Amino acid sequence: MDKIDEILTRGVVNIIPGKKELEIVLNSGKKLNVYLGIDPTATKIHLGNAVALRKLQQLVGLGHNVTFLIGDATALIGDTSDKDNERPVLTPEEIKENFKNYKNQASKILDFSKVTIKFNSEWLNKLSFTDTIKLAQNFSFGDFASRELVKKRLADKKRVGLHEALYPAMQGYDSYFLDTDIQIGGADQTFNMQAGRILQKNLRGKESFIIVTGYLEGTDGRKMSKSWGNAIWLNDRPEEIFGKILSIRDDLVETYLTLATNLQADEISKIKSLQPLETKKQLAFYIVKELHSEKEAKSAQGNFEKTFQDKKPEFETEVPVKNTLAETIAPFTSLASISDAKRLIKNGGVDISGETIYDPNYRPRVGELIKVGKRLFGKIK
Repeated sequence: MDKIDEILTRGVVNIIPGKKELEIVLNSGKKLNVYLGIDPTATKIHLGNAVALRKLQQLVGLGHNVTFLIGDATALIGDTSDKDNERPVLTPEEIKENFKNYKNQASKILDFSKVTIKFNSEWLNKLSFTDTIKLAQNFSFGDFASRELVKKRLADKKRVGLHEALYPAMQGYDSYFLDTDIQIGGADQTFNMQAGRILQKNLRGKESFIIVTGYLEGTDGRKMSKSWGNAIWLNDRPEEIFGKILSIRDDLVETYLTLATNLQADEISKIKSLQPLETKKQLAFYIVKELHSEKEAKSAQGNFEKTFQDKKPEFETEVPVKNTLAETIAPFTSLASISDAKRLIKNGGVDISGETIYDPNYRPRVGELIKVGKRLFGKIK
């Protein structure tokens, strides 16, 4: 697989207007303007966000003009593309604080010596009210209102702020201002990225492209999200990352190998041929290696094996999926009570596959390894 084919296929779920058209442009030798935007609505970046970052880095490798855009102005509105409710409005101070660690985290994936960093407040704050009205005339409110989550919120009689309808137009203006050839983003961003294509075509008469990346399921099987507490963060400690990877479902391993590592196809095939536990350990090792270092990956793996693999569990129990972690470990605590179990969990005395769990209502899953205090080890069957 050549570099361009890998860019257009690995972890890609859609290319707009089409793969063949973009392949021709990428093979033309022209230096293209490429951008990815992230709103600093939280302080951390997770492994799911890194799927698009990896795609951006691939285009860096081909020598294109790549921009990492910080949406400090659009964050004041808040994108609700994948949210069931209106986002809380952040203050400029909160946005600035959230951005502090963004570059350090993203630099685990992106080579910032070859990437331009921009803040969209540079141009969005200069738009007058008249400019904003003219910009909005390029779009239909009906298209916005027909989006699935917006329709659902309206049907449920939840509030949909008028300012939310401006978000796609603002993101579209980012693409127009940067004279973008290629936008990169997840499937939930497709509507917003289409706004950029509309403005490029309407105002500049230019065709542009969208690369839609696949999404990475979190540790609970749902889409990895800041809001759902199922994320693997780029700045998690190596041991935390290793433990979280070991706890994912077996059927997600191939997706993680493809979307969350830079391993080549032949390397992925070799890892997939191993026994399930060894496959997960290899996956965890390479993710920690890429985000931290080989030394820390070896240390994290050694810690996992010392803590769990090399010790025979002192108890084993069958746990129905409905049971909480507190209910699961209660019989093995000193007082054999739910309240005692909850106390132990909240005090950091319980690990699941190498990760300390503080939520008594956590739902254990089959195959997970449990460490209770310093002496009790178990496996969920």
